[in-house]
Amino acid sequence: METIFSGIQPSGTPTIGNYIGAIKQFINLQNDYKCYFCVVDEHAITVPQAPLELRQQTLSLAALYLAVGLNPKKATIFIQSEVSAHAEAAWIIQCNTTIGELERMTQFKDKSQKNGRTGVSAGLLTYPPLMVGDIVLYNANLVPVGDDQKQHLELTRDFVERFNKRYSQPNQEILTMPEVKIAEHGSRVMSLQEPTKKMSKSDPNKKAFISMLDEPDIIRKKIKSAVTDSTGIIEYDPENKPGISNLLSIFSAVTDFTIDDLVLKYNGQGYGVFKADLAEAIVDLLLPIQTRYNELLHSDELDVILDEGAQVARLVANKTLQRMKNGIGLGRKPRKRK
Repeated sequence: METIFSGIQPSGTPTIGNYIGAIKQFINLQNDYKCYFCVVDEHAITVPQAPLELRQQTLSLAALYLAVGLNPKKATIFIQSEVSAHAEAAWIIQCNTTIGELERMTQFKDKSQKNGRTGVSAGLLTYPPLMVGDIVLYNANLVPVGDDQKQHLELTRDFVERFNKRYSQPNQEILTMPEVKIAEHGSRVMSLQEPTKKMSKSDPNKKAFISMLDEPDIIRKKIKSAVTDSTGIIEYDPENKPGISNLLSIFSAVTDFTIDDLVLKYNGQGYGVFKADLAEAIVDLLLPIQTRYNELLHSDELDVILDEGAQVARLVANKTLQRMKNGIGLGRKPRKRK
């Protein structure tokens, strides 16, 4: 059975875009793969965090993982900082990654240009090796992500190829080469207010995104105010009509309808009816998730699941870390037991 790893930062509640781009894929994948789903809280501290808020957001995201349908009997669900191998592996990876590779990462380039090189943490430059460690520690064959994360997977693949070439013994590669899996539709959900820009939970305009925990009336208002155009014609044309095209992608992703089905279904009906039905489809999707989420946060079940998940993750991650250490010559040579 092949292995999947994926992680999401606990920096605010995930949006419907996060759900469509990554989380939605997890539900079916857990039935066919060995899955590790991680709350990557160490990634969150590349920018300053309020300690109590970070801890609350970490638990909140873990609860959402379970509420959307992840089954701890099928998948390992855990918090990154509770498995120390991640930080240890990241150092080994940094020492086998060049500054040039890290400076080419889009997020570092964007934020350092905006804030100046002295205005961003060193962690913002070096967190991609931590992400590489997240993936390789679990021997992941497949990493389901939104298409904006392809650059990090390319870095991971480059590192694995280089590391194995340098340190592996013949026919005994140390690390597994991962592949990326991107959703066919809706992998890049756009802002409801600026449909040429990706939907983001950090957008200062709250109307631009739908949170997984938004109340029904808030969802309806946000969809009603979503930017479209003046034609009133429902058609999929991302280049010329990005607003309605984005809404069609979202509608398709939260229902069983294809985009072509929706275009035919709402032909001649105008944006008002379409938006109202889309809002109800999102409400119908999120209400049971929100109910389960609240149950988990008010019981001991969540802690039990996370404790068990961390224990399983440590066993796997530590074995990979030890192979990496052995490969590069860290520590004493393992003794053969008599």
